[in-house]
Amino acid sequence: MITSRKYYTNNSEADTQITEKSERSIHRDTILKQSMPVSSITELPPLGMNAKDIGEDYRRYFSYTLGRDKYCRSLHYSYNALVLALRDRLLERWKKTRYTYHESKCKRTYYLSLEFLMGRMLSNAMFNLGIVDEVSRGMRELGLVLEEISEAEHDAGLGNGGLGRLAACFLDSCATLQLPVMGYGIRYEYGMFRQYIENGEQVEEPDHWLRDGNPWELERPEYTCRVQFGGRTEFYRSDDGRMLARWVETQDVLAVPYDIAIPGYRNGTVNTLRLWHSVATDEFDLGEFNAGSYPESIASKNAAECITMVLYPNDASENGKVLRLKQQYFLASASLQDVIRHWVQLYGNDFSEFAGKNCFQMNDTHPTIAAAELMRLLIDKHRMEWDAAWNITRRVMAYTNHTLLPEALERWPLRMFKELLPRLLDIIYEINARFISEVAQRWPGDIERQRRMSIIEEGHDPHVRMAHLAIVCSFSVNGVAALHTKLLTEGLFRDFYELWPEKFNNKTNGVTPRRWLASANDGLKRLISEKIGDGWITDLSQLHLLKEFVNDKEFCLHWREIKQQNKKRLAALVKADCDIDIDPTAMFDVQVKRIHEYKRQLLNVLHVIHLYDRVKRGDVANWTPRFVLFGGKAAPGYVMAKAIIKLINNVADVINGDKKMHEYLKVAFLPNYRVTAMEIIAPGTDLSEQISTAGKEASGTGNMKFMMNGALTIGTLDGANIEIREAVGDENFFLFGLTAEEVAGLRKKYDPNAIIKADEDLFRVIQLLASGHFNQFEYKIFDNIIRSLTSPNDPWMTIADFRSYVNAQKRAAEIYQDMKKWTKMSILNTAFSGKFSTDRTIQEYNNDIWKMTPIPV
Repeated sequence: MITSRKYYTNNSEADTQITEKSERSIHRDTILKQSMPVSSITELPPLGMNAKDIGEDYRRYFSYTLGRDKYCRSLHYSYNALVLALRDRLLERWKKTRYTYHESKCKRTYYLSLEFLMGRMLSNAMFNLGIVDEVSRGMRELGLVLEEISEAEHDAGLGNGGLGRLAACFLDSCATLQLPVMGYGIRYEYGMFRQYIENGEQVEEPDHWLRDGNPWELERPEYTCRVQFGGRTEFYRSDDGRMLARWVETQDVLAVPYDIAIPGYRNGTVNTLRLWHSVATDEFDLGEFNAGSYPESIASKNAAECITMVLYPNDASENGKVLRLKQQYFLASASLQDVIRHWVQLYGNDFSEFAGKNCFQMNDTHPTIAAAELMRLLIDKHRMEWDAAWNITRRVMAYTNHTLLPEALERWPLRMFKELLPRLLDIIYEINARFISEVAQRWPGDIERQRRMSIIEEGHDPHVRMAHLAIVCSFSVNGVAALHTKLLTEGLFRDFYELWPEKFNNKTNGVTPRRWLASANDGLKRLISEKIGDGWITDLSQLHLLKEFVNDKEFCLHWREIKQQNKKRLAALVKADCDIDIDPTAMFDVQVKRIHEYKRQLLNVLHVIHLYDRVKRGDVANWTPRFVLFGGKAAPGYVMAKAIIKLINNVADVINGDKKMHEYLKVAFLPNYRVTAMEIIAPGTDLSEQISTAGKEASGTGNMKFMMNGALTIGTLDGANIEIREAVGDENFFLFGLTAEEVAGLRKKYDPNAIIKADEDLFRVIQLLASGHFNQFEYKIFDNIIRSLTSPNDPWMTIADFRSYVNAQKRAAEIYQDMKKWTKMSILNTAFSGKFSTDRTIQEYNNDIWKMTPIPV
């Protein structure tokens, strides 16, 4: 007998629409709906945190739960058994945290993000529980090596770049600060993609990170909810004569939650990341199957599961755009329904205190449909009047913007929105009408301003501007670096700032020091703690005490030794992934980040070609040996970014293939850049490349990870670079390039060809490119890159910054030869990185936006 898997939804109206397929599924729903009296649940005694107890639990899971024996040599099962043993210890603290929050009825914040780039979770869980040494000893006593077991873990494919990694760092800091913050995201079956390099080109393969399951997660089917798409809006009058609306004839999917524990650092707090998985309301149509229509029998299942199948589907096609919008609404609707379910459980249908007890932080523009969805739920489901619902919505929604690029802001065709989310569009129209009326009152007769500010972008193909919706509906709008926020209020969102200056604020990004320094760089952690204690792990500002040791010869010697060990680890990674041998005494010059024109990997390549040209001409006096490392993924549909990857690899092949270059210069492109790789890269880097066009990078967080680990930065006055330079001092930062104001001033008269002609070094670099020296058997494949670089319309102005960049690189190379001075600068970079902890960032979010009280557990 074939039965479908059924999920219980909390929407009573939706329940009646679910057609049961068998007695078994009916029984399952009955069990899920039943509850046990709290008094009948007996709490177990605490689990031991020592090597013996952990080892015994490991053996029990390995032998009985997983059914393995002494002949099993698969690290997969060893990893799973260890995770289950540690998850039990997290669950003790997790349940206690939930009980504490529930009983205190505290204010909570919900962090909505389409990405959570968690990386590997085993090392983080052990570190935050404070049991790394005990686990290592417990495994060793069983004849196992913890490091080998750790390698069996896949990087969680829940994010792509800085946005998702920031969200993961935020969750770590919230738990460490004991703030009741819950993350909401999507449980993607596949990550963005696994990147391989073939013939120098990026090849994308599916990143099926859930192939072997995820032992960290807990499925919570009792909290399944229903998400609607399509259909139409039906208006009707209630018994008391009110005009109401309902969304009917929809194609629905179920959102099933999976929870992941987020432990704070040694404080007993364990917060929750809830990830939604999409399933069909009826996974299997037995009638279609029996009729011989086998593909049709699972069509609804396949259509539903597509929503959470892949992180960031390619939206170059119409179908890709529809799927992206579905993902965004799926996340918003499921999360809001979940929060309201919890509220009703505690307070019934009394929403009078809802705004005082809840806050929703929308991480970039992706989840901003949540504002309209909250209005829908309050009006349609809970029968609120518009004004009452609006009063709640505008007091609970907060929006973080992460981009200065207008093309990166979410905009959805009106026709698509109407077809997919008709009821939401009704609500957005009403929000916009009332908003434009407010704008008209503030600036009477200014039609052009109304057009610019409207949520609906008019034209032959109207669009819904999601960033505008977010600003209108939110009580707080923040940028993520001082310059970024300034440029938002003076440029992209200037009209809104003039209307509501009180909404706008800055929250400079950070990274968690637990993962990115204390865990990733164990040698440096031990050295620092020996000198100043370990309080810096939760109060990174204490690192400023390190400045007292810059002239301590023994301390500086240990610092250099640790750096050399970390460089050897990085060299081993490059050897394993790129088959290139690297001298760890060379300067390690690193640029790893998403491949994009504004991040200017091209400028770095031009400098590499310049160094190559110098060596070939014999200009090697006083030379500093250098290893240049690139890494990062290009979006599948981003043709120019893929061409840049190809150029990097071709240049690397020419340089690495020339034996005369080996003692001077080597270049590598590390495939499949990921969190786990960055945990090796950041500690092993000497020079951090942060070279985006000024005014284009919102903040950046890679720059902070490198700084914490003692790398020196070469960068423009862009994003958080400005604040890094202010913190560490100009003398410890290699500054180059135009400012954002100079970029804007030069734009109309920019002439890259004149700059090339006037600079002999640059002229030779462009000639090498144009001559086909790096593509001798691939005719004209880099012509588009050359045209882009030499076009007066190049928005990234790469050529304009070349000479300044070369001069800054020359200064860095000269100082690197004075290792005493370089070490002092390295120590000072770490010492002044305290501001760039997400603990500080989250405290600012809480003080200015969320306004919660920490809840000790």
